[in-house]
Amino acid sequence: MRKNLFAPLALVTSLLVAPVVSAASLTLYSGRGESMVEPILKEFEKETGIEVNVRYGATAQLAVLLQEEGKRSPADVFWGQDAGAMGAVSQAGLLAKLPSNIYDKLPGIYKSVTGNWIATSGRARLFVYSSERAPSAEHPKSIFDITDSRFKGRVGWAPTNGSFQSFITAMRVEHGEERTLEWLNAMKANGAKTYRNNGTQLEGIADGEIDYGLVNNYYLPRFTKVDAKFPVKQDFFKEGDIGNLMNVAGAGVLKSSKNQKNAVELLRFLTSKHAQEYFALEVNEYPVIPEVSHSSDGTSYEKALKASPSIDLDKLNDLEGTLALLRRAGLI
Repeated sequence: MRKNLFAPLALVTSLLVAPVVSAASLTLYSGRGESMVEPILKEFEKETGIEVNVRYGATAQLAVLLQEEGKRSPADVFWGQDAGAMGAVSQAGLLAKLPSNIYDKLPGIYKSVTGNWIATSGRARLFVYSSERAPSAEHPKSIFDITDSRFKGRVGWAPTNGSFQSFITAMRVEHGEERTLEWLNAMKANGAKTYRNNGTQLEGIADGEIDYGLVNNYYLPRFTKVDAKFPVKQDFFKEGDIGNLMNVAGAGVLKSSKNQKNAVELLRFLTSKHAQEYFALEVNEYPVIPEVSHSSDGTSYEKALKASPSIDLDKLNDLEGTLALLRRAGLI
């Protein structure tokens, strides 16, 4: 089944046309979508005079491509959508050690323990619930509580969704294979209803199909922005629970880069107040610096940091192991 995880490398390479590099420039491999990051990259170019030549693609595909290219890669910076991909490229020995003043003031959940990549924004896992049918007194304290009989047939999840799979990888790291498999089987036995993604779970709650869902923090604001009376709220499990995983988009400088000075400047810019305000206010993700507030969804930066478990982000790179476990549970 391994061959089905990523597009064949030849196809990836054909889809990703190499950019033309100018004198004061750098080449970025971006797993983040163009519509999401182009505005802030334009701001970087305007501020620094450094042209950013971007090769867009799926994060996993780009991570594979970087490993195939090795020292021959034209990339200066890799900007990935999730910690798993960043960890994979880091463990392959492709990322350069960063200056400590880029990451030394970031909270532990926002930097690699290796010091060779940093988070550029965060998104928290949490639970959403019906404001009409799910009183606070019954809310689960832990992700493991949600398999209790009182939640039978009332919970939604999305096993094929990438963010859910990253969460399962974290559960495997924190609690082991068997306990994670037990939880998956218990969710199935308790009648968890399958949805294709995060947003459809919120719609399912609003439509009365379920009372709880397991999603990322930034989906609810998309609904409440359109309808202030949307009948869904969200909250964290108890502090440190793996159900509150803070996954991140991250960036690192390639060890093979010939433009490391410019590449470091891009990472420094992405963690600046200006860029962090963009991620917080426009993308509804969590900033990585305390100078920028984020409360559009009612779950503030401070609350998210306090709720998040402490976990080595580099260890979230075993997607294949997670997919194998989900197959064992009959979920994919």
